[in-house]
Amino acid sequence: MLVMKFGGTSVGKPERMKKIADLVSGVPGKKIVVLSALSGTTNSLVAIGDHLLLGQRAKAEEVIVALENHYQVFIKELYGSEGFLAIGQEIVSRFFIFIRLLAAGQFDNKGYRELLAQGELISTELFYQHLQERKISARLLPALYFMSIDENEEPELEKISERLKPLVSSLANVEIIITQGYICRNHRNEIDNLKRGGSDYTASLVGAAIRAEEIQIWTDIDGMHNNDPRIVKKTVPISELTFDEASELAYFGAKILHPSTIVPAQKYNVPVRLKNTMDEKAFGTIITSKGTEGSFKAIAAKDGITAINIKSSRMLMAYGFLRRVFEVFENHKTSIDMITTAEVSVSLTIDNDAHLPSIETELKKFGTIEVYKDQAIICIVGNKITEQKGMLNKVFDALSEIPVRMVCCGGSPNNVTVLVDKSYKEQALNVLNEELFGLK
Repeated sequence: MLVMKFGGTSVGKPERMKKIADLVSGVPGKKIVVLSALSGTTNSLVAIGDHLLLGQRAKAEEVIVALENHYQVFIKELYGSEGFLAIGQEIVSRFFIFIRLLAAGQFDNKGYRELLAQGELISTELFYQHLQERKISARLLPALYFMSIDENEEPELEKISERLKPLVSSLANVEIIITQGYICRNHRNEIDNLKRGGSDYTASLVGAAIRAEEIQIWTDIDGMHNNDPRIVKKTVPISELTFDEASELAYFGAKILHPSTIVPAQKYNVPVRLKNTMDEKAFGTIITSKGTEGSFKAIAAKDGITAINIKSSRMLMAYGFLRRVFEVFENHKTSIDMITTAEVSVSLTIDNDAHLPSIETELKKFGTIEVYKDQAIICIVGNKITEQKGMLNKVFDALSEIPVRMVCCGGSPNNVTVLVDKSYKEQALNVLNEELFGLK
């Protein structure tokens, strides 16, 4: 069985949704199809929720009206018969009645999560009815029947598997099973979500839960590229990556893949393939446990980084110093990306500065604090590149004209990570592209 995930841009227009129907029905064998909300829908739902939390009901209604009109136009182009157009109108009407009921009540965080779930729920219903109109055999299996997270907002993979396997077995004669990405239930059995980009995560969790033959993530580009095509003019798609390489790239800024996607697939060794809905014949990128050692594969960048330098003359002999530093970040639920240490100092980076003032106050107990905002992490990835002679020389030769604030190497054999001021990010990506890949 294949798991095929399609994102918001892939279902964002009626003609694209029709193309997905062609793609899915043209692939032999059983498939579970995971759909995102139509592009722009989640942003609109967030705007509605934000207005409601602020008590701005009139502004929320303006966004609701605009979104409903968008769906009315969408279904007129999606369905070809009066009968199915009427079904589409009933679906849209029902969903927007529910959204207005949420808006009319005592709107809170629970209601907000229910509101955000509507995008995936409506897209899957509309797609299912499109398949029905075309007489393509399919069933709709709500993700809320099986997808769950625990009290720490972590997916419960084993429980998901226990629920999903019998449901899939009961649909043994159905070739296409449609479900929602992103949405789930929490430990209180309330509607919740896997956070933004979570449809990729859903697909990986589903693929791992049923031990799928392959998980396919369909987007609008030809797989993972060796560099950021929005910044670097000449990039090329990568045909193969290891799970570890893909994880590093996703975590450090490769937008094509949700950072958590690889974890469930890697656990059960289920291949992940990145494909292009605009060019289904393109090979894309296959992610497996196998890889070629000692070659640079790709570069990713992550900005919005804050660097913190903690200097303490007592650090060298202070048993437990690092533990106490890390506890500060743990207490404020702020994760650390990079860390380097010297004799009397420790430098680290965070990508969420929401609690920075409180963190600074606590860290000052240990010594002198220096904070550098607007930094960018550049991550150079390849299978066991740090174990090969001369590889680091190539990286630093390429960056010889760029001030580097921090370097991390050795924590993983698959990447070299450097921190630069954000103003140097574009230059760094381009010179690395030229020197490591020969692409100018």
